[in-house]
Amino acid sequence: MARILITSGPTRQYLDPVRYLTNASSGRMGSALAESALQAGHQVTVITGPVGIEYPSGANVHQVVTTQQMLEAAEQLFPMHDGLIGAAAPCDYMPQKIHTEKITKDGRPLQLELIETPDIVATVASRKRAGQWVVGFALETEDQRFRAIVKMQRKCCDLMVSNSPTAIDSDDNEVEILTPDSLTLAQVSGTKLQVAQAIIKAIHTRLLPG
Repeated sequence: MARILITSGPTRQYLDPVRYLTNASSGRMGSALAESALQAGHQVTVITGPVGIEYPSGANVHQVVTTQQMLEAAEQLFPMHDGLIGAAAPCDYMPQKIHTEKITKDGRPLQLELIETPDIVATVASRKRAGQWVVGFALETEDQRFRAIVKMQRKCCDLMVSNSPTAIDSDDNEVEILTPDSLTLAQVSGTKLQVAQAIIKAIHTRLLPG
């Protein structure tokens, strides 16, 4: 049995008290991974951004809003777990200036200056101790396999799950599970639960002892 930490869903980066940047991630992949890991007998903790779904009752769920909050929760919880599955789709950018009052329309164009948010998976993976592992997700619109491998190596992941934007807010997914030496462990398409089961199987095969 392993103690598995899963990040799931989107994050939000506020422009003012009522407006924010985000994406259409639903959290369904993270929920399916949590369910599959629980079915395999593991202990599961989920860090989730704002979603409209329920996670399995057997999972310990921590709710966050921003990318920074998700990173802080992951940094706090990862040392108590054997591995991380980074299935979340954190907002990659945040406004350099956050307005304390609602931005008022005045008929003129509004210019936003955005800066990058912290990379959760890369930050956590850089602090792995012996025996810990990290599985990342790569969602790309072109050169998917190549970019997934580059991302896996740059982020020090032990496996990378490559998928496409069609997975966002969908009940189904199609993925390629890749190793750092560019091998394909599996190509899987089906419901997100079926894909999650294949990912957990790959983790068993590649990353868990005995």
